[in-house]
Amino acid sequence: MPQARRKTPFSGKAKKQQLQAKKNKNLLLSSSTSSNAYDVVSVNYQPNRSRGRGDANRYALKFYRETDEELKLKKEDALKSLNPVPEEAMEVDPSDYFPADISFPKRPPWDFNMTVAQLDAQEQKYFREYIDQLQASEHWKDMSYFELNLETWRQLWRVLEMCDILLLIVDVRFAGMMFPPSLYEYVVNEQKKDMILVLNKIDLVPASVVAAWKAYLTERYPGLRVVYFTSCPGYNLRGASSDKAGLQVRRRKGRQRMCSEGATKILEACKDVVDGHVDLSSWEKKIAEETNLEFDDDEQTEVGETIIEKADTSYFTHEKYKNGVLTIGCVGQPNVGKSSLMNAIMGRKVVSVSKTPGHTKHFQTIFLTQQVRLCDCPGLVFPSKVPRPIQILMGSYPIAQLREPYTTIRYLAERLDLPKLLRISHPENDDTWSPRDICDGWAKKRGYLTAKSARLDTYRAANSLLRMALDGKICLWLRPPGFTKQREKYETCEEIKYVKWVQALTHAEGEESDVVSDDSGHSGSGRHDSGRQSSEQSGSDTDDESDKEEQTAIANKFAALASVE
Repeated sequence: MPQARRKTPFSGKAKKQQLQAKKNKNLLLSSSTSSNAYDVVSVNYQPNRSRGRGDANRYALKFYRETDEELKLKKEDALKSLNPVPEEAMEVDPSDYFPADISFPKRPPWDFNMTVAQLDAQEQKYFREYIDQLQASEHWKDMSYFELNLETWRQLWRVLEMCDILLLIVDVRFAGMMFPPSLYEYVVNEQKKDMILVLNKIDLVPASVVAAWKAYLTERYPGLRVVYFTSCPGYNLRGASSDKAGLQVRRRKGRQRMCSEGATKILEACKDVVDGHVDLSSWEKKIAEETNLEFDDDEQTEVGETIIEKADTSYFTHEKYKNGVLTIGCVGQPNVGKSSLMNAIMGRKVVSVSKTPGHTKHFQTIFLTQQVRLCDCPGLVFPSKVPRPIQILMGSYPIAQLREPYTTIRYLAERLDLPKLLRISHPENDDTWSPRDICDGWAKKRGYLTAKSARLDTYRAANSLLRMALDGKICLWLRPPGFTKQREKYETCEEIKYVKWVQALTHAEGEESDVVSDDSGHSGSGRHDSGRQSSEQSGSDTDDESDKEEQTAIANKFAALASVE
């Protein structure tokens, strides 16, 4: 007789998590048909090590996962040759990816006579109906991954109710795909509040592109204030900014100064909004005092007030500038740099920073001064038609959780000259490249081999390239509509000097240098004169060392996550 399978331990905690996952799946897919019955996956599920302090996974990012058939077709497509796209194809219009009939979930009406249980049941019912409505829309089949966790949307509702000014942070490389017009309409036109759009990470793109995005967005959305920011100004970096081929090489100093230029821009925008109703002199004094101070990037983090003990069903009646305090809400998609921005504004590390999407899981308030309060919201992926490869490059989806990375490698390689940037040779000595060839070439250069058969570890190489793109080493940026035709106008506009002032570039570091892309738009990253003077060997060695350090950090970061899933 065949022996019975050996029983494996299965704890009560694991059973509870299994039942919760099943409940979430039934909740979100109750009205699905067989044609769109996708699985729901929690991509940043964390082991709950704390006892009696709430569920650590209440704010886990939840997305639909592709089917096995779709996965097979995408892997077959990775063997097809690349088709480079012209630079005009890299211009994006936000309205193409955020249709007017696709909005984000808003808090349903409530009153103070409702109990917590009644309010929770109402919001649960509303969110189910919201998902059902999206599934029934004509855009459903083209919609990309978006946040499916009601608890995380509740954090956004709290921030929108409490704030006087909403600070929307976007990565300037993908500004058009991170700016949901429905949020602008709700905040500015319905709630009658002010919105400030922060173009973050401006050190990664040419100043002309940053200026073009500001001109386009301010013209398209009246009343929107646009400011610039970077947590890596020139004085916080050391060494050359790029290697000979054009790969970004950003080395942070051990001790960093406060990013006073970007903080000053945000202060000026807030002053314009409050118009003297709140005394912001203490904020201005704080910037002046801390401009010349340094802080240790590894110092202990001071975390603001967090609410994690019970389900967040509280409600709040907004009172503008209550008690003479300005409340600024910080909202943005995962990995846009909200936590880094808040640390830079504070002048010290008050919020922990991670490359993992959804790292900030709880609503938290931090007092900048006695008159200015910051409210940090977890990163939210808004419903849109943004292609999945761009979502991966934006950092909305953890690279370590990808089942098929080659589609994103294709998107990247058709817009950048990756073989030239990476200085790799074709693994089969051919002239035609495919996404799989690029990954094999990178694996061969870096020595990525499988453990058993010692073959080229293509999947590891693909993940390495995507991490480099996310970090800005391989830098792809998208342009606003009409940028190609008006390039000369933006390269000579007056706004560029303000962009470079926030970047803190000096003439010696390449103040007048911009990225020069070829006719096909295959430009790699911001290249400064000092980077061009570095030798090929030194640039390669530096890239090798930094990438090895990065791989070790990423492996450690996702080790627990991978074991749980």
